[in-house]
Amino acid sequence: MSEQTTPTATATASPWLTLPGAVPAHGADAGVAAHYGDPMREQRRLAAGQAVVDLSHRGVLRLSGADRLTWLHSLTSQALDALPVGSATEALVLSPQGHVEHHLRVVDDGEHTWCTVEPGTAPALVAFLERMRFMLAVEVVDVTAQWAVLWAGPGETLVRRADLLGEDGRAAVPAGLPNERAGVWAYEALRIARGEARLGLDTDHRTIPNEVGWIGSAVALDKGCYRGQETVARVHNLGRPPRRLVRLHLDGSAVHLPAHGDAVWMLGTDGMPASEVGFIGSAARHFEDGPIALALVKRAVPIDAPLVVLPRAGDPTAPSVAAAQDVVVDPEVGLHVRPQLR
Repeated sequence: MSEQTTPTATATASPWLTLPGAVPAHGADAGVAAHYGDPMREQRRLAAGQAVVDLSHRGVLRLSGADRLTWLHSLTSQALDALPVGSATEALVLSPQGHVEHHLRVVDDGEHTWCTVEPGTAPALVAFLERMRFMLAVEVVDVTAQWAVLWAGPGETLVRRADLLGEDGRAAVPAGLPNERAGVWAYEALRIARGEARLGLDTDHRTIPNEVGWIGSAVALDKGCYRGQETVARVHNLGRPPRRLVRLHLDGSAVHLPAHGDAVWMLGTDGMPASEVGFIGSAARHFEDGPIALALVKRAVPIDAPLVVLPRAGDPTAPSVAAAQDVVVDPEVGLHVRPQLR
């Protein structure tokens, strides 16, 4: 069974939570601000590249040593042995069966390789990497307590945690970044709108990369062997993944957003919930698209099938939220090569 680590709350609260109007986030994003008083304006500013998001609850690993990139290349789904200095990419650690265990954002500065991961997952990743280090010239250090992740424009920026405070000891934005702040709600809404899966929220212990759109962004199909490669290659070349990620447009009249894990049902010809076909991962209110969500559904669900979302603890007669699909992962992905049967 896959040992996927679920994001958990960070133990250290960000100093930006002391800012006027800051409202703390909960769940996996606890420790940073959900918003600073105006979530929709924050989304607009963030989308325009005029705001910065505090993601200091994410874990940060620093790898040192001459073998760091070739070693990480051998363990993950991404081609990292020739990663250019300053170039950011993504990588996955898979189980032997191809299930996603860790999702990493990776950048090398010429001296160290830096990896950022979901909140609370760094210790488990460090433990795995230490078991695989053997006699190589590599050192792995969890530096989450010293370094913080911020997001502005197209990607992440790493800063020292001390730089989240100004000389007067108050919360401050480091130089070179937009001076306006946006909360994690804004970041999540834009992420969901882009159709980008988040490990532990939009995935489960059975997820393979092919199901959630990580082929290409986090998987290099032309690299050498790595753990779990056989499953990824087989599904990509010959078969359909059992599930697929979809973006849902939710009924705007619903008062509450669906919760993580709520059930997605397909309607029957009588307009009633007929069969459970998936689950809700993340949901948010987008400043243009309204209420949206990401869900993982069975591959065979028609892309135009009417869907409803029901509370996981409820039953098919409970109040539901109507949903329409946008394709994120093509139902036929992996069918570009088919064997000729004789």
